[in-house]
Amino acid sequence: MAKELMNIAEGETQVQVVAFKLRREEYGFNILNVKEIKGLTDITRVPFASDFIKGVINLRGSVLPVIDLKKRLGLQDMEYTDDTRIVVVREDDLEVGMIVDAVTGVITLNGDQIDAAKAVDNENSRFITGVGKVAEERLIILLNLEAIIGLQDEIK
Repeated sequence: MAKELMNIAEGETQVQVVAFKLRREEYGFNILNVKEIKGLTDITRVPFASDFIKGVINLRGSVLPVIDLKKRLGLQDMEYTDDTRIVVVREDDLEVGMIVDAVTGVITLNGDQIDAAKAVDNENSRFITGVGKVAEERLIILLNLEAIIGLQDEIK
């Protein structure tokens, strides 16, 4: 999605984003990476997994790892609610579930609505590809799915 956003920011095309809440902020993934959105279900813990890996679920016969996205991004934890969802995403051949506080909808962004400049400048900035400006008061932080589920970096 990072390469796509660079092309979009240059005004070449549009992107549709699945928007969701983490605490009070709104974030988004490219809709092409989202396979499905499901309600919270029982998650089986996995011993010795990274702290942001909540566990695994059985999704139609396949074992799917589930990431607590707030922990992955270093945000403060909150209790799960009826609005909590698991967003199942796919990057290359890897499918992962992401726990989010609530899904807010699908939004189409044009190139002039995306600021690809980094808002943060530290080792965690690799998780953010840009900021989408939907309205005067509404911003969506666009996430780099590849960096978030790039578990090979965490195994070192």
